[in-house]
Amino acid sequence: MAATAATPAVKVAALQMTAAADVTVNLAAAGQLLAEARAAGARVAVLPENFSFMGLRDVDKRAIAEVDGDGPVQQFLSQQARELGLWIVGGTTPIAQEPGGRVAAACLVYADDGRRVARYDKIHLFDVDIPGRSESYRESKNTAPGSRAVLVPTPAGLLGLSVCYDMRFPELYRQLSAAGAQWFSVPSAFTVPTGRAHWETLLRARAIENLAYVVAPAQWGRHASGRETYGDSLIVDYWGAVLGRLTSGVGVVIAELDLAAQAEARRNFPALTHRLL
Repeated sequence: MAATAATPAVKVAALQMTAAADVTVNLAAAGQLLAEARAAGARVAVLPENFSFMGLRDVDKRAIAEVDGDGPVQQFLSQQARELGLWIVGGTTPIAQEPGGRVAAACLVYADDGRRVARYDKIHLFDVDIPGRSESYRESKNTAPGSRAVLVPTPAGLLGLSVCYDMRFPELYRQLSAAGAQWFSVPSAFTVPTGRAHWETLLRARAIENLAYVVAPAQWGRHASGRETYGDSLIVDYWGAVLGRLTSGVGVVIAELDLAAQAEARRNFPALTHRLL
């Protein structure tokens, strides 16, 4: 069941990684961070976008994509959740839509008994030329967009799932908050220029306008393809205050989500009930 206003504060973790072009290496790194998060008292841990694989070329994700419901990455997430007694929001991993075709950037959520309880496919795809840089991205060439917003009850409250570029589309978060979301996960792999310009601003805006917590784990550093990601994993509260951050390096950010305090703030500042559109 979803947490209520009477539920004690729950610790959540955002995990920052520098993913490689090797699934086995990435899962080993993720496993260490998940264990660290659980040892620090986290009940829910959120992995970054592309935590399982960042290939030399974007098309490489097609070759390692798993069928829905089975494969090394999905088995890993289930096993880690069960063995650690930890809820895991699995960033994104490629899930095959059709053999050899475009994949879904799927965020898979596992309960602490190892059951998969949700899947969200990234809706907004990053087809962008970075201003002032020679960087160009066409995520839709190899990734098929999702079409459905997803909510899942967790020990830290009702969670609205999103991924990276989604954060630029506030209507998604409005839909999730209108359905009762108390917090959002935003696993990401932001570019350095856009991260420097907009990362913190966008995350705090999504928190403030929805009076919701935001947990945003990120990729950081230079990857095998030469791509450089921004990092700066953040946990933001419902008033827009940054509760924890890891600007650089690989590691874990921990913070408490206090749903009772959030519920009181929503009662005292009832902006969500004033929506007319």
